[in-house]
Amino acid sequence: MASLDPVLDKDGVRLTVDETIATVTLTNPAKLNAQSPALWRALAEAGSALPGSVRVVVLRAEGKSFSAGLDRQMFTPEGIEGEPSFTDLARGSDAKLDAAIAGFQEAFTWWRRNDIVSIAAVQGHAIGAGFQLALACDLRVVADDVQFAMRETSLGLVPDLAGTHPLVGLVGCARALEICATGRFVAAEEAVSTGLANISVPREQLDDTVRDLASALLAAPRDAVIETKALLVGASGRTYDEQRAAERAAQARRIRDLAGVGE
Repeated sequence: MASLDPVLDKDGVRLTVDETIATVTLTNPAKLNAQSPALWRALAEAGSALPGSVRVVVLRAEGKSFSAGLDRQMFTPEGIEGEPSFTDLARGSDAKLDAAIAGFQEAFTWWRRNDIVSIAAVQGHAIGAGFQLALACDLRVVADDVQFAMRETSLGLVPDLAGTHPLVGLVGCARALEICATGRFVAAEEAVSTGLANISVPREQLDDTVRDLASALLAAPRDAVIETKALLVGASGRTYDEQRAAERAAQARRIRDLAGVGE
């Protein structure tokens, strides 16, 4: 991964592409990959820069922790130079505040596109925005030292980076509420047992395990994976009979495509 020329390398984010696999790496281990609006813009830009050949996107981070969450300088009165402070945001109109948060969320939304499967490789701390970034991906492979925590509520805020929907979908409302309201740590064993993570492995095996998973995902025909992901992602919003109909429509498209018969 490191030998590839980056497609993008800015503001703590590096994107490399190796044919069908793209790797997005958080590259500021000295600050535990703390997040800022600049990093979020770079993540959104990485999503826009993906070539059409990419089928799997791996999200990883350099250093001992995946991401310690928001850069705490954002909470200071002066904020981060060149960025609106929390006070600036609070004083803006409802429309401006909503637009600002929507802009931040763009870094977290593209990972669930139907034409890709995204895998987060998570080690060490994944706190707040870091937790939500891991939740943005379709799959999570975690090191045995992982520590998830949602600290926004403890700070008087709410998780607003598109993390609440996948969290509830993975662990249920009651457990999600308890995790968010207490801000406690969720370690590897609980993450796997509750469905928050797909698998836990020793730290030194994390990259190899993710690489093997990516290869397995690439073994199936691309269009079949796209259709299957769309079916599964949409299932919770459909009734049983609506899902059956969606299955029939998707399968009809696959059968015709495999037979070379146009609709």
